[in-house]
Amino acid sequence: MCVGVDDPYERYRDELVAAGLLIPSGVAGVFGLGGAFEGVVEALERLITREGADLGAEVHRYPPIFNRAHYTAMDHVRNFPDLLGSVHSFTGKDAEHKELVRKLDAGEDWTSALTPAEVMLIPAACYPLYPTATGTLPAKGRVVDLRSFVFRHEPSPDPARMQIFRQREYVRLGSADEALAHRDEWIERGLAIHRSLGLAVEAVVANDPFFGRGGRLAKATQREQALKFELVVPICSAEKPTAITSCNYHRDYFGHAFDIRTPDGAPAHTACVGFGLERCTLALFKTHGFDLERWPHEVRQRLGLE
Repeated sequence: MCVGVDDPYERYRDELVAAGLLIPSGVAGVFGLGGAFEGVVEALERLITREGADLGAEVHRYPPIFNRAHYTAMDHVRNFPDLLGSVHSFTGKDAEHKELVRKLDAGEDWTSALTPAEVMLIPAACYPLYPTATGTLPAKGRVVDLRSFVFRHEPSPDPARMQIFRQREYVRLGSADEALAHRDEWIERGLAIHRSLGLAVEAVVANDPFFGRGGRLAKATQREQALKFELVVPICSAEKPTAITSCNYHRDYFGHAFDIRTPDGAPAHTACVGFGLERCTLALFKTHGFDLERWPHEVRQRLGLE
């Protein structure tokens, strides 16, 4: 298996493919999932649901596309242009279609005949929530349970760096104290969940991959203010462990962007915990092996696989 492959990311990817856990699509970072892999994802999600049951969260499920106008109300295109995904469609008539087909048959760029649709691909599961929350929050704020496929254009041989993957989130909307407490509580909850599954996970201060010259300042500011923590575990590299869960405090950014207010009229603060379901599953297979029957009893029991 993986003979002659020296890169640890490529090696693990090829092992996963050979085991039938990942199904290659011909595009880097885009995979189908085998039954055993998907079974662990589903079990992990059930565990996360049980662990968050005491929150009394509203449950929202959004498709992996959302309103382009809502997207442009955020700074994502300024901060992460290299990661975005825009949906385009054909809106022409017969003549334009004829030219499109001519280009296709000639091996030319037929995509130039497409126009932007009204939607973008979601880069984070919580993004579609905030435009729906405009107005005044209840006295105790809100907690929302989210899950969606999200897209980030970063093709890579690293199997943990998929271009499209699922995030499961719990989002808190409320005062600064409420949002920060949610973020901090989920650092500890997240560590406990992962460690109960036998993962050697640690919490580290992190930053988002802001783009360009201005992005360097944004990264430094985010780290200095400790707004983002990642729960990391070695998957393909002990020196560069992989983030499998993130815990983020957004301050009042989304409160301002979408006029979300606390009962006293102040812009709401928000925070979220986001579990990367495929990444968590990859970490479990790396740690415990590809044969589910040989996983530790306590891990199988914790996931409800027995």
